[in-house]
Amino acid sequence: MSVPPQGQNSVSPPGSAIENNQNVLLFKPITYRSVTLHNRIGVSPMCMYSCEDGYLNDFHLVHLGAFALRGAGLIIIEATAVEPQGRISPDDSGLWDDGHIAPVKRIADFIKSQGSVPAMQIAHAGRKADMSSLWKGYKIVPEEEKGWPNDVRGPSEGVRFNDQHPYPRGLTVEQIQELVQKFADAAVRADKAGIEVLEIHSAHGYLLHNFLSGNSNKRTDQYGGSLENRMRFPLEVAKAVRAVWPDHKPLFVRVSSTDYASDDPLGKDPDGWDVWQTAEYAKALKGLGVDLIDCSSGGNLPNIKYPAGPLYQVKFAETIRREAQIPTASVGIITEPTDAEKVLQTGQSDLVFIAREFLRDSAWVLLAAQQLNVKVRWPNQYAKAERALRGSDVSTNSAPFTSVP
Repeated sequence: MSVPPQGQNSVSPPGSAIENNQNVLLFKPITYRSVTLHNRIGVSPMCMYSCEDGYLNDFHLVHLGAFALRGAGLIIIEATAVEPQGRISPDDSGLWDDGHIAPVKRIADFIKSQGSVPAMQIAHAGRKADMSSLWKGYKIVPEEEKGWPNDVRGPSEGVRFNDQHPYPRGLTVEQIQELVQKFADAAVRADKAGIEVLEIHSAHGYLLHNFLSGNSNKRTDQYGGSLENRMRFPLEVAKAVRAVWPDHKPLFVRVSSTDYASDDPLGKDPDGWDVWQTAEYAKALKGLGVDLIDCSSGGNLPNIKYPAGPLYQVKFAETIRREAQIPTASVGIITEPTDAEKVLQTGQSDLVFIAREFLRDSAWVLLAAQQLNVKVRWPNQYAKAERALRGSDVSTNSAPFTSVP
């Protein structure tokens, strides 16, 4: 059932600025191609491990819909596999079949009804596929539990992530080309489902990142060895997707900016993967019509001690933005509104994408506006709660929900 007019907030979206006297960038609209975000806050794609056979369901409608109702400008649906073997777990989202379109459209339509922009990340897990869902333990899923441990795919035969993951089969050139087409086919389905921004996942040790990094790509053909060769497959995917993705819709790419093989996060790893190679990749993606680079890091090597802390990945977005002259999004332990605003004001990135903090507080956008002294629109249905936002003074907006004659 669609949302009736009285349940919609699309004309004046929640989280859009009514008064922004201090020129707070976090709440200034921004446009990519024909798509305008009413603020610069995005919900990062987060795997929920709650699908059956790749189908999104009521859980995802409620989960993602909550962020739209509470004002996020962009909402990216979780990593969505382009083929069954491309799922991280059997419980992941998929878009390899036309039957997946309708459930995605239902969610996209709701997000739009609240004035937010629906996006989706299309992905292939590569050598990190066929693992249990988050709360089921860190283990390979056997065939009797709908797993595919003998059909995990990667750039190089037998080069697995660690001893708790399956041994991957090295993809043939023919299989690589088939996957290029599968990414393009998924993009077509995403468009039919009403997705307005598409993101290609080439990060976190999944298939495209596997090819990019010499730490996981040990091929000796045209898809391995030099940086040009290692970028070949991911760039073929981006080119094929951009060719079928409508010209008026933006295309983003998520990257892991480094494998952290060096002690210095900005250090060089010329035979592996580092931020400087990522910048070259970003330049090539820009030439293919990619509009923004979503700058994450890591996930491709085991036993890495990550330098995790507030804003620890922002330096990558800043470096890639400067070196490749392309818009970027910052991610990674961005929890405080003042920090998010500083990232934008100092030109380190153009958007901020937030993940776990939204899980802790789906009203983060509305709270951020209050802390930054920006008056924003609340959802019509929740307007009476504005005075009760934590830490706020009681406003004069204290009328009851129902009028008394």
